[in-house]
Amino acid sequence: MEIKVLGEGCEKCSRLYENTKEAVAQLGLDARVEKVEDLLEIVKLGVLSAPSLMVDGKVVLSGQVASVKAIAKLLQK
Repeated sequence: MEIKVLGEGCEKCSRLYENTKEAVAQLGLDARVEKVEDLLEIVKLGVLSAPSLMVDGKVVLSGQVASVKAIAKLLQK
């Protein structure tokens, strides 16, 4: 599983990244979590609001910081 947290490095983006890493750890998933902060790369991925969460190339969360529990639910789908 490939997970990307997209955002330019703001506090909310960092919090989403940390929450995502925690959710992956709690679920014991074999996943790579990457933080993408380059604006050009984010735009290339088709994302217009931050922070956003992308799982295997699909945006599953946009414009908000989700809790560890909410992220875990998204990752279990």
